[in-house]
Amino acid sequence: MQIRLSRDIGSAAVIAIACAFANTAILVPANAAVEPRALVAPVADYKIYVTGKVRELVTDTRAFTDAVKAGDVAKAKALFAPTRTSYEAIEPIAELFSDLDAAIDSRADDHEQAEKDSGFTGFHRIEYGLFEQNSTAGLAPYADKLMADVLELQKRIASLTFPPDKVVGGAAVLMEEVAATKISGEEDRYSHTDLWDFQANFDGSRKIFELFRPLLGKDDKAFVEKVDANFATVDKILAKYKMADGFQTYDKLTDADRKVLAAAVNTLAEDLSTLRGKLGLG
Repeated sequence: MQIRLSRDIGSAAVIAIACAFANTAILVPANAAVEPRALVAPVADYKIYVTGKVRELVTDTRAFTDAVKAGDVAKAKALFAPTRTSYEAIEPIAELFSDLDAAIDSRADDHEQAEKDSGFTGFHRIEYGLFEQNSTAGLAPYADKLMADVLELQKRIASLTFPPDKVVGGAAVLMEEVAATKISGEEDRYSHTDLWDFQANFDGSRKIFELFRPLLGKDDKAFVEKVDANFATVDKILAKYKMADGFQTYDKLTDADRKVLAAAVNTLAEDLSTLRGKLGLG
């Protein structure tokens, strides 16, 4: 999908188009750093990216849940981490649907009775059965619900108007979540496949930055170079733990390893947190 704006289009029409993407009456404040028309293409391109990721998520989740329902523990375990990456890459958009995010990606401690709570569903409930109990017993209903929820997510995203401030802010949100909570290993506590998630969060954050970096002015050259360098640092750290079939399990990292990773992620998140302001989006 490519959006092309005629040179003859009026400014009011441009703002109307941009506001349609933002689903808001006012897209940017009067002192915005960029014109409304400049935001249309990157937001549209990001929706294309998210749509593609959701398509991958549907395909991968079907294979994963089929393995669970077939009782193939080994295959289901192997598919768990790679299946989740598409979701993790687009998490800021997925989290706009709080009911689905809770159903698909909540953790045991989000529920009163933890793993025994009937409301604990989704990827991590299945992860608990596969990796903690080494079994698919009783997981078929959770697999069916996960598949249904992922399909519903695809449906909702297809009709979603992407708010530019949420899209741009997502670059920082992805890294902030890693730094604030995921670095402890609580996300994939049974499988220890956290590094897969980190890479997906990182890739999703970098995609947003790459789409909007052309809108940063010449005066922001130093900022762009700094962010690029910080992305390279995190990428280099993650690369240390890559293996032929994915990533080393997170429980193998030492406290020192985690501190180095946390410091790099924090630095990147701090820089990205200023991106919305630089584009006049708050």
